[in-house]
Amino acid sequence: MKADLVLTNARVRTLEGDTVAPAVAIWRDRVVALEDVPAERTIDLDGAVVTPGFHDAHNHMAWYGLSLDEVDLRLPSLDALYDAVAARAASAPEGAWIVGAGYDENKLGAHPDRDALDRAAPGRRVWLKHTSGHMCVANGPLLSDLGIADAPVDVPGGLVVVDSAGRPTGLLQEQAQQLLNRLVLPYPVDTLVDAIERAGQMYLSQGITSVVEAGVGGGWIGKSPVEVAAYQRALDLGRLPVRVELMVAMDVLHGLAAHETDGIVLGLDLGIRSGLGDDRLRIGPVKVFSDGSLIGHTCAMTEDFADTPGERGYLQDDATALHTRILDAHRSGWQVAAHAIGDAAIDLVLDAVDEAQRRWPRPDVRHRIEHFGVSRPDQVARAAALGVVPVPQGRFVGEIGDGMLRALGPDRAGWAYRYRSLLDAGITPPGSSDRPVVDGAPLLGLHDMVNRRTDSGLACGPEEAISGLEALTAYTLGSAYASHGERDRGTIAVGKYADLAVLSDDPATVDPTTIRDIEVLRTVLAGEVVWER
Repeated sequence: MKADLVLTNARVRTLEGDTVAPAVAIWRDRVVALEDVPAERTIDLDGAVVTPGFHDAHNHMAWYGLSLDEVDLRLPSLDALYDAVAARAASAPEGAWIVGAGYDENKLGAHPDRDALDRAAPGRRVWLKHTSGHMCVANGPLLSDLGIADAPVDVPGGLVVVDSAGRPTGLLQEQAQQLLNRLVLPYPVDTLVDAIERAGQMYLSQGITSVVEAGVGGGWIGKSPVEVAAYQRALDLGRLPVRVELMVAMDVLHGLAAHETDGIVLGLDLGIRSGLGDDRLRIGPVKVFSDGSLIGHTCAMTEDFADTPGERGYLQDDATALHTRILDAHRSGWQVAAHAIGDAAIDLVLDAVDEAQRRWPRPDVRHRIEHFGVSRPDQVARAAALGVVPVPQGRFVGEIGDGMLRALGPDRAGWAYRYRSLLDAGITPPGSSDRPVVDGAPLLGLHDMVNRRTDSGLACGPEEAISGLEALTAYTLGSAYASHGERDRGTIAVGKYADLAVLSDDPATVDPTTIRDIEVLRTVLAGEVVWER
């Protein structure tokens, strides 16, 4: 029997020990040999490097796809931002909202101002999303629609920011963003399918073959209460370019009338929980938001932010309620993925996981802490002891690291988005981007995991740097492990899925300062070449 495809004259970085093979043979969707064998088709790679396909363990696929049609606000100044808003307003159809995404006040000097936005886009409704996703700015007409143009409202777990006179500035933090939901949600399923496909095609061009979508169905992160249907439709239509695991927002879980001996107290109808689905689309963990953003100063800290004395951020809900939700989700069979960036929030999540496992032990559950943003040394050790998987974002160091340095100061910079300490503690950390919060190209993430410098050149916790091989392993095998997928993905081995990235050089051996310059030449998913330069 012949293989379907052989990639030959290659350097195949298998990540199975130190093995570098000369070829990889594929039959149907699986690897069948790591050598030249007879095949229906052979591709000579002329010495290129083959690695497992990248797996982004935390991204926002629909959000990113939608943002590709919005005004790009990754700009150097407020004047440039207002000019971009004005340009879109001049060309947009009458009555259309002006929606932009990606601004960072740490780079602009301040948040956009509602009155300046009114002047830039007269008569328009303007909605600008912060790069973190944890806040946004609405202009005057939008604030009027919400009934808060002249006075704020109290929002549990959020804040309508006001000026010295008590007038809303337009800045809506955390749960206050949900005030806009009645005006913008839900997105139509067809719109979401378009966004999912746009995002997925970009992912293939960057060597990504699988992702975890970090929150669907509810909360401020979800785009529709039937969001899973959009991914199913995309799959049915052949428009889901990569493998996807969906985190379900905790808001959509509800009490279930199961038998008292079942222990299923919380979930989706019919008892649906983590693990339902197949290798192309499956239900993953439940997403719990415990706090906010580091660069936005809304994450829950045990000590003050370095640049804003007296401020320590806040939790997104009552601590007891958050603790109870994690216990109930664990007891009901869910893998929990808790967003926790500040060390106070991380304490809360670790306490809840500890109690949950003591009361209802579950083997190898791999509860996750998404971001694990500012973690003390004792928290690293405790996560390892509990079997918790931290999910940091290496690219944050480069793209938003300057803001992190200001928020933390030099003494705590090494606590931010660690990798070295996690590996030394025996943890298997994944690679992820949180795209579209930052540029999600995996090779940029690998570069920052290895070099630990901000894009402006400042060192940011250099003691947390790891090797190129360790970074590559995190973005492949580590991410597969976080999703209980290491038996089928994450390394190149006989019997595993033929999900591969073909690169111009080897991240494990190249000069560390040039990892970001490596090019993706081809992407293979389930044995098919699905993208090539």
